[in-house]
Parts: sequence; structure tokens; C-alpha cells
Amino acid sequence: MTSLDKPTEDTDQTRPGDARAVTEAALFEAFGGVRGMVETVLPGLLFVTIFTIDKDLHLSAIAALAVSLVLVVVRLAMKDTVKHAFSGVFGVVFGVVFAMFTGNAKDFYLPGMLYTLGMALAYIVTTLAGVPLIGLILGPIFKENLSWRTRNPGRKKAYAKASWAWGLILLAKCAILFPLYWWADTAQLGWVLVTLKIPPFLLAVWLTWVFLAKAPAPIDVFAELEAEEKAEQERRAAQTAESGEATGGRHRREA
Repeated sequence: MTSLDKPTEDTDQTRPGDARAVTEAALFEAFGGVRGMVETVLPGLLFVTIFTIDKDLHLSAIAALAVSLVLVVVRLAMKDTVKHAFSGVFGVVFGVVFAMFTGNAKDFYLPGMLYTLGMALAYIVTTLAGVPLIGLILGPIFKENLSWRTRNPGRKKAYAKASWAWGLILLAKCAILFPLYWWADTAQLGWVLVTLKIPPFLLAVWLTWVFLAKAPAPIDVFAELEAEEKAEQERRAAQTAESGEATGGRHRREA
């Protein structure tokens, strides 16, 4: 067995306060914090606001795309991570292209709705398969990779609970949005969608924090690998020293 596979009995060596702080930092990094939420909401909010006022699909789409690009440029100028802003740009681009192609302003929201449905199913299916998606997302951030699957059953259980929470919350969101896509007009759908951007997301993040804050601490597999590599180097150095001493002794006897 490698150090990544062998079981461990004592995985909760971090104090509760430290564990909570580490969990909060990891969630902030994974989901972007307040700034990430703003970057997620702002393009759609601008689109629905302009469309509500003058019903101009092209102006609304251009404005949403422009503000998404500005958010990316600002992050680049500040030398900050752009993954959250880029994800927003891609979502807006797909929405703009789809709406322009069909000529239906309501279709601006359809790619994002389909993505939400796909993510809901991904959370549920991966959890049923024994590899909850939230663990795959947060594992590298916690420096535990997939060690939680075999070495940290309490943590795996927490990831499963969190993934179920994400999947069910996103499914509930889809259950509201897809009927509105067929029955409501563009402005009504847009305002409901903007309203549902943050609250379900915050609920899912909060539940994830609750589950993980009570779970065993993550196993830092990177630190373990570094320790193993250092031990191996020391062992080789000791063997080299012993070999040198043996060779020197043999030479002295021969002399």
C-alpha cells in the first residue's frame, strides 16, 4: 500500500477552530466569495434590467457581455485569479449566442438553466457512485486529493451529504425555472432567475460548511509525500555513508 491508500486511525488532529477556518478558506477559494457572487449575478441583472426597460435583445446582450469582459479585465489588472470571472464570461457568451441565433430573448437564460440541471444531476450521480462531486472539487484545495475515499470515511460521508445538498437544491431551482421558461415572459423569467442566483447558492455553501466543519480534518497527502521523499533521501544518504565507510575500511586493511 502507498501512503495514499493505507488506512489511518487518527485523522482529526486539527483543533475545531482551525478546522472551521480552513474550511471557510477552502470554500471561499472554490466558490469565489462575495466578489465571485457579484460577477455571477451582474451580467444577468444588467441583461434583464435593460430588456425590461426597452425590450432590445441586442442592446441587452451586448451590455451583459461587455460587463462580463470588464470584470475579467479588472481581475487581470489586479493580477487576481480569473477562473470565476471567466466562467461568467463563458456563460454569458453561450447565452448571447443562443438568444441571437433563435431571436428569442428568453433563450439568453437557457444555457445557464441547462448547466444548472446538469450540475444537479452530476452532484447526485457522483454521490451515488461513491465519489461525491464536492469532494472532487474541494479535495485538491484541502491538499487531500482523493485520500478521503479510502482513508477518511467520516470526511467522505460529509462530502456525500454536501453533494446531496447541492444536487437537491439545484434540482429545486430547476423545478422553478423550467416551468417559467415555458409560461412566463422574458422579464419575469429574468427577474426570478436573478433572485434565485444567490440564496440557493448561499444555502448550499452554508450546508457544505456545516458538514465539513464537523467532519474529521483533511489528510495533507502532499505533506506526507514530502515527508516520505525526505525520509528516502536520508536513507539513501545513510546507505552511501555506510558504503563509503566500508570501502575505506577495506582499503585500509589491504594497505
